[in-house]
Amino acid sequence: MTQRALIIAPSILAADFSKLGDEVKAIEAGGADWVHVDVMDGHFVPNISFGAPIMQSIRPHTKMVFDVHLMIAPVDPYLAQFAAAGADRITVHAEAGPHLHRSLQTIRGLGKKTGVALNPGTPVAVLEPVVDMLDMILIMTVNPGFGGQSFIPSTVEKITQARALAGGRNIDIQVDGGITPETAGAVVRAGANVLVAGSAIFKGNHAAAIKALRNASAITV
Repeated sequence: MTQRALIIAPSILAADFSKLGDEVKAIEAGGADWVHVDVMDGHFVPNISFGAPIMQSIRPHTKMVFDVHLMIAPVDPYLAQFAAAGADRITVHAEAGPHLHRSLQTIRGLGKKTGVALNPGTPVAVLEPVVDMLDMILIMTVNPGFGGQSFIPSTVEKITQARALAGGRNIDIQVDGGITPETAGAVVRAGANVLVAGSAIFKGNHAAAIKALRNASAITV
């Protein structure tokens, strides 16, 4: 298997909301690749974060990829709104509605990269019918809804399954939840190449935290 480039995508859910523009500039200067945007609706997940207008307000502060993770249901009515607000990639949850194929068609039609997220209790097999429509598979390594949770070890096997399902296709495998220098090695060995980290990056020196994630991942490559 060809090793895919490692991508660090800090989640701004853990940033200081009083200075989001500065926080985004800081992670870019610190070596981040993407900005991970966690959108929560208080319905699909037990928390509310922010919507498209907030994301749009920070879009001018960076040219980094905006990797938007929609933890909302229903999701289809909001896809165009997030695309217009500056999303480059849009990930929806397999569990958020009955028409996953339609959601992915819509994202592609908006000219954006597609992704599907799977909660810890959802099997990778649900993606088999739509795998050829995917640019990314997101394996949730915690239950979605809150930052700062502990990594669920049993999700490592799902990462391996997702990488196997992707096969030779041009599909990134992303992990989100409890990703730290202590857990990065295991997920990269299992096949992940996009690491989302929130608290691990924003709670201290951003650049040092990003470097620590890269170093922990490089050991396994």
